Amino acid sequence: MALSPAANSEGPAANSEGPAANSEGPAANSEGPATKNGSPMPFVRLKLRLIANGLRGRPGRIALFVTGVLVSGIFAVAGYAIFAVPGVLDDGRAAATLLPLGGSALVLGWVVLPLVFFGVDESLDPARFALFPLRRRTLIAGLFTAALVGLPALATLVATAGTVSTAAQLGGGGAALVQFAGIVAGLLLCVAVSRSVTSAFATGLRSRRSRDLAVVLLAVVAALLGPLQLAVLAGLERADWEAFGTVARIAGWTPLGAPYSIGLDVAAGRAWAVPVKLLIVGAAIAGLLWWWSATLERAMLGAAASGRGGEAAETGSPVDRLVGRLLFGRRLPATRFGALVGREVRYWLRETRRRAALITFTVVGLFLPVSVSMSGGSPGLMGGFVGALAAVALANQFGYEGSAYAANMTAGVPGRTEIHSRAAAHALFTVPLLMVVAIVVALVSGRPEGLAAQFGGLVAAYGVGLGVVLPVSVIAAYALPETTSPFALSSGGGAAKGLLTLGAMLATVVVSVPLQVVAFFLGDVWLWLGLPAGIAYGCAAYLIGSGVAGDLLDRRMPELLAAVTPGR
Repeated sequence: MALSPAANSEGPAANSEGPAANSEGPAANSEGPATKNGSPMPFVRLKLRLIANGLRGRPGRIALFVTGVLVSGIFAVAGYAIFAVPGVLDDGRAAATLLPLGGSALVLGWVVLPLVFFGVDESLDPARFALFPLRRRTLIAGLFTAALVGLPALATLVATAGTVSTAAQLGGGGAALVQFAGIVAGLLLCVAVSRSVTSAFATGLRSRRSRDLAVVLLAVVAALLGPLQLAVLAGLERADWEAFGTVARIAGWTPLGAPYSIGLDVAAGRAWAVPVKLLIVGAAIAGLLWWWSATLERAMLGAAASGRGGEAAETGSPVDRLVGRLLFGRRLPATRFGALVGREVRYWLRETRRRAALITFTVVGLFLPVSVSMSGGSPGLMGGFVGALAAVALANQFGYEGSAYAANMTAGVPGRTEIHSRAAAHALFTVPLLMVVAIVVALVSGRPEGLAAQFGGLVAAYGVGLGVVLPVSVIAAYALPETTSPFALSSGGGAAKGLLTLGAMLATVVVSVPLQVVAFFLGDVWLWLGLPAGIAYGCAAYLIGSGVAGDLLDRRMPELLAAVTPGR
């Protein structure tokens, strides 16, 4: 059956039972001589031609391509070295652990990366072939073969060739030959899983919300890099290699690790396992190709996801719908302050860079105090740093909006109302996170009786941070690039002004020190006084800082708008 937009037509022709509906005549085979027999080579030539044409006369793209070649080469060499180390050391036990686990991690990488970076290789986007009357099997074979022609596939093949070296060292030429067949099967599995997953989620990933989710996923990964590095180092010091060996043996009998362990089976005298594992991998590839084939037509046509027809429209007056509700379902007051808080809440929920900032704070805010508590230290000063870090998200709060701030300026919103509404919306998300941090730290440190005092210290540091950061957000605002990427940074003077954020964080920690000193001298009494004293200290600092920021905003609205407008 030919794949074309008519295949999903909702008109009468879509349900026709006549000869035209099942035609397998010349029109159905109009692919031309090059693809009539299902040859995938036209797709390979198309991809190579697109790559060459994209580089022609474009130094910037050439530089990026060269950079990609260098990065792929580094990955290939590093991967080869890692997989070849057990063979060089003649350590069969290490090989039995490293090869299945490393191969499984590689296959999982091919699962995740297409979802995060969907659309990077546009020549393989099935939607570009929607208007061509190609058979499904022809399109699958062509796209699959073309996916094998590229830097990721080549780098993966070279990297996993280290397993062949290890197999040769441990089991000789026969094991190396079998392992070579394994890495080829592993590469086919990697490509099949990446293309099938991409095709299955193609419609959702084309939506703005899903792309935003992918960017937020990058923020989560970036925030976890430091904690994961320390966790891996700590785990290696207390590693249970027997447990790793058990996991590796299990992974070796799954499609993820099976292709990278068959050479070791030959070396260990288990040749009977080779056809069984190749059968497992072959069945997985066949299942993935079937899944890809089943979802390909929808990916080609970019069918829209089902709407929210089942959801009831929000009722109430236009004012109620504009103001919105709090996180717990209660309505905000129908005032200018309530409308501004509702708007900011929606921004924090929907704007990618703001959500990324909340996610980063959650990860870092939990990791730092917990790591200090687990090492036997006092989380008090680290709690002050966490509270300051929570407030830093507002250091350039007007930069998120850019020229859109002109609407508030035209409406004549008072400076203090503007500042209070933005701080209130941020606190709706941050204060519950601070409570979670306090609970986790109290449990990890083994002192649940200090929960209230710990939370009071965090609130105090957060209030002090707001008091310091809010005036900075008016004085040192700068424009952000017109992108939703959480990693986008402005250039020029914006970077220099961004140093003020670091200064604000240090100032917050310094201003919070007196409270920590009082807590130190009071000892156990602070367990009872910490919560009310911390809240009072934080509120006083916030009221002073917000008052200063509101007055500054009333005087500097035009200058602030010019500072946060991109391109000015």
